[in-house]
Amino acid sequence: MEKRGTFGSKLAIVLTTAGSAVGLGNIWRFPFMTGQNGGAAFILIYLGCVFLLGIPGMISEFIVGRHSQSNAARAYGNLGYKNGRLIGYLGILTSTIILGFYAVVAGWCLQYLYASIAGHLNGDTTYIVEYFKSFSSDPIRPCLWGVGFVVITHFVVAQGVEKGIERASKLLMPLLMIILIILVIASCLLPGAGKGIDFLLKPDFSKVSGSVFLEALGQAFFSLSLGTACLCTYASYFKKETNLLKSATQIALLDSGIAIMAGLMIFPAAFSVGVQPDSGPSLIFITLPNVFRQAFESMPIVGFIISILFYALLVFAALTSTISMHEIGTAFFHEELHWARSKAAWILTIVCATITIFCSLSVGAYSNLQLFGMPLMDFCDFLTAQIMLPAGAFFTSILLGWFVEQRLLINEFTNNGALKATFFKAYLFSVKFIVPLCILLIFLHQFNLI
Repeated sequence: MEKRGTFGSKLAIVLTTAGSAVGLGNIWRFPFMTGQNGGAAFILIYLGCVFLLGIPGMISEFIVGRHSQSNAARAYGNLGYKNGRLIGYLGILTSTIILGFYAVVAGWCLQYLYASIAGHLNGDTTYIVEYFKSFSSDPIRPCLWGVGFVVITHFVVAQGVEKGIERASKLLMPLLMIILIILVIASCLLPGAGKGIDFLLKPDFSKVSGSVFLEALGQAFFSLSLGTACLCTYASYFKKETNLLKSATQIALLDSGIAIMAGLMIFPAAFSVGVQPDSGPSLIFITLPNVFRQAFESMPIVGFIISILFYALLVFAALTSTISMHEIGTAFFHEELHWARSKAAWILTIVCATITIFCSLSVGAYSNLQLFGMPLMDFCDFLTAQIMLPAGAFFTSILLGWFVEQRLLINEFTNNGALKATFFKAYLFSVKFIVPLCILLIFLHQFNLI
């Protein structure tokens, strides 16, 4: 087997790992939740959750991956507990399912990027609504775009760590940031944009409740990709001198910063034309095309460019996430079954493309494709987001906090004594008590048990 790859620089580590966390959820879910849960008050609570839950959780997965420098299943198994491999298997399965249905929405973004370039989104509100309904209910086109997105992801991952994943991240993440900055500036310069900025950033502590705290916990948990084995897999490509605490902090701040900037892109533009932003697909594929059309009605060429840039942003954000999810399974097949990397990548691509097709059909032409009364795509979302992700992160924190030898943890945390252990006790306390408790609260809240 060829020599195992590593990320070439500190910048590569931050960009690739942050790219795995930055995705479509940053663009629509975080801004909407912020606006509905107290604006800046929610942001402050969210940032607190990132430091209490997110960063310790990230460090835990980093320790697992870098210690073993192997795929997720073997990495967890190498911690000294045979059943630890089960956590790795869970993460691999979770990421495969997520990639399968995530590619459906990513494919929609790719279609809308094409539609923006071709000038197909220039009609009135009724036209935009009907365009989305017609496209999403078509039995062929959404499947082709979704599978196409999986294939694009495949060709990046098949090139390997340095030539594929690292090179793509170094290109995509700066492009994503540049486009986002352009869109934020354009949005904030619109007439009446100040109301949108106030809506997003003005603290409204009257909306803060126990539920808001749990929503912020959940957003921090999902936004940072905890529980997917992605962080563990990427950390297996870290060099031994990588500062895990510093890297986790930089990645968390970059991910949070992009989410906040997404709100500054969406809310000022929406309020400028008197539109209350929705959440989910209706925001991305119905509300915002209308916002762009109305906001730049007097400057149609600007609206045309903004629309293209916005869907390019979505495509890049989705691709950085799908690359990381694809790599998890590819690394497993490559290292455990001793398949060539290209073959391992193709096997995972075929599996994910199959999931993509069935999920796409379940929310379109064949709505009778259901499990437990839910369209297959909604069931996959529910299964991973509400059960598998929390379970993976919970068991990781329990394993590292209570069972793994503390000497192993401190050696990885301090790079075998090269770094000071200043925050190690705080990390250990968090991973033993705070992280599992927070995850348990999120889990109970999702099922309306608290």
